[in-house]
Amino acid sequence: MGAVLHPSGPPRGLEILAPAGNAEMLSAAVYSGADAVYLGFAGFNARRTAGNFDTNTLAQAVAFCHARGVRVHAALNILVYGSELDSLANAIRAAAEAGVDALIVDDLATAALARQIAPGLALHGSTQMSIHTPEGACQLAEMGFSRVILARELSLPEIRAVVEKSPIEVEIFVHGALCMAMSGQCMMSAFLGGRSGNRGACAGPCRLPFDASDLRPGKPGQACHLSLKDMDLIPHMADIMAAGVASVKIEGRLRTPEYTAASVVACRCAREGKPYDEALVRDIFSRSGFTDGYFTGKNDGAMFGVRTEADAERSRLAAPRARELFRREYSRVPVDFTLTVTEDGARLTAADREGSRVSAYTDPDTVLSPAKNDPSPALEKSLQKTGGTPFAAASCQIEQEGGPWFLPSSMANDLRRRCLDALLEKRSQPHPLPVQSCTPPVFAPRPRSGQPKLAARFARVDQMPRQAEALPLLIFPLWEAENVPAGLRSKTLIELPRAMYGIEEKVRRRMDKLRAEGGFKGFVVNNLAQFRLTGDSPVCGGLGLNVTNPLSALRCGQLGAEGLLIHPETPVHAMGTVGSLPEGGSLPTAALCYGHIPLMLTRACPLKNRPDHASCAGCSRQGRLRDRKGRDFPVRCGLPENGVRTVYNPVPLYMGDRLSELPVDWAVAAFTIETPQRAAQILALLQEGKPFDGEFTRGLYYSDPTKAQ
Repeated sequence: MGAVLHPSGPPRGLEILAPAGNAEMLSAAVYSGADAVYLGFAGFNARRTAGNFDTNTLAQAVAFCHARGVRVHAALNILVYGSELDSLANAIRAAAEAGVDALIVDDLATAALARQIAPGLALHGSTQMSIHTPEGACQLAEMGFSRVILARELSLPEIRAVVEKSPIEVEIFVHGALCMAMSGQCMMSAFLGGRSGNRGACAGPCRLPFDASDLRPGKPGQACHLSLKDMDLIPHMADIMAAGVASVKIEGRLRTPEYTAASVVACRCAREGKPYDEALVRDIFSRSGFTDGYFTGKNDGAMFGVRTEADAERSRLAAPRARELFRREYSRVPVDFTLTVTEDGARLTAADREGSRVSAYTDPDTVLSPAKNDPSPALEKSLQKTGGTPFAAASCQIEQEGGPWFLPSSMANDLRRRCLDALLEKRSQPHPLPVQSCTPPVFAPRPRSGQPKLAARFARVDQMPRQAEALPLLIFPLWEAENVPAGLRSKTLIELPRAMYGIEEKVRRRMDKLRAEGGFKGFVVNNLAQFRLTGDSPVCGGLGLNVTNPLSALRCGQLGAEGLLIHPETPVHAMGTVGSLPEGGSLPTAALCYGHIPLMLTRACPLKNRPDHASCAGCSRQGRLRDRKGRDFPVRCGLPENGVRTVYNPVPLYMGDRLSELPVDWAVAAFTIETPQRAAQILALLQEGKPFDGEFTRGLYYSDPTKAQ
């Protein structure tokens, strides 16, 4: 009988999830010990600037990973348009046939198609879904998701609150780049350069230099970058594990295999409570250090940082040391060996814990001699030499028939190598998931019925000019509801905030109060969580839901939306089908016809990147960012306890002279930074169908976003 050894594979519990932007990064992640990898697939992912995988290379990647006990999460996590639904269905089918373990999805259309095509395929809600509350996680669970990937802007108490109430697994980012904007709520790259971050093609314009200023008198602008340091929560791994997080993800778009390996090894050590090479993690990539500001609740100017030439030089010098981390393969798959030795030779059987079993034999002409001493210890030592393979000897059973017999170590080593090669090949066999025949429904463009009706959204009641009272539909933020005149409430929708950091209960209480009082037309929901907060009240979908296609709109309708605002990155030619429903039905839709587009929703205050603006004390909660071309981007802060700021486009969108070209039911004029007098002028232009009286943009309404990548 041989000794039973402890397998060297990862412990049950916290999953370490690593990026695999290309085949080399995939190998580095697996060889350094990642439990799972995530990768971009078929162009429908937010990793379009990485190498990514096609149908053939995805199948190879899955086989490589599954042979080594590593899970594969394929990202199909961008917003899609109606013309892409057929291609999206093919991508989902290919992912299932490749045997991936989960799909990371953003668009509700992707989730709906995946449920129809491959019901057994796990769905993970992308961070692009902007889920940041317990209600959001519960909503995803009701929709059939098995995991939620939380927004990156959460503190430890906020993460813990979600985990405690979530019926599904919770994944968080633990290391890597931080976007300035809230996950899934940024349009800056799309509107400034035609490359949409929501489509996986962000050009990173926020990392360019700006000049930031508070609008208080005597506060001149100061140069700054809207660039946050990379997140590093590896030192907090014990707290993360105690919170009950299921998976920690390493961000790694456009990073190197060396970066992946250094991050994975650091996470493994931290998970096991062991020290790790913090200097290597920093040197392999940082922006003059790291930040844990969101996680620790220290949201201040220390979070900002840029990558310097000195940082790049440190990365170059650290690369050889990091390459050593994936030079040899990490042994993780436990194997039980049974070696049977007879006078006529030996047979070695290797079995994994999933039921695969292979055997190797010595040459048929082999004749062994009797052993003078017990050969078992030496044979066990030979079998345990699995280094450089994905396998670890969990147990070794030595059986001597009529012996003991002397089996040379060279023969034992040869049996072990051949057995493990055969086991690896067997474990590499594809295991496709069952797929069902599914053709995406056909959504015909809705018949045009003249010009859309005009509605207006105001940031404040005192911003609304008198002539707006005659409009058939008004929209005000939740915090302005009590100021809405009683006579206007029956045609007023109350807009819920796109971000509810720290204020979910406050939002719930305010909504309960409004429902009890009655009188309002309904609510505008801007996050999936809010469908659960509105009860049986009438609701419409808002900007934050990111609806760009008819299947996503249909899903919102099934959740309770009685109408919705089409995302402003949707071109006019794609709007006509968004509200179409199968069998000729329709869902009322709206599009923005005027407004300074909210380019970025951020929890990191741009003004705090100024040395003289370390806190919010005395701030006017209004500011501006001036870019290199001299354009001023207005900045407005929300509730202090919410800590969310919005950066607006300097030039407003305007369609007043082309309203008839919008194939929607409602055209919404969104007033944010305008005075009441200016709002009155713009309303008059819209109502009279006149051209705009200043600089304006048509936005992306006449672009082809499927080609602008």
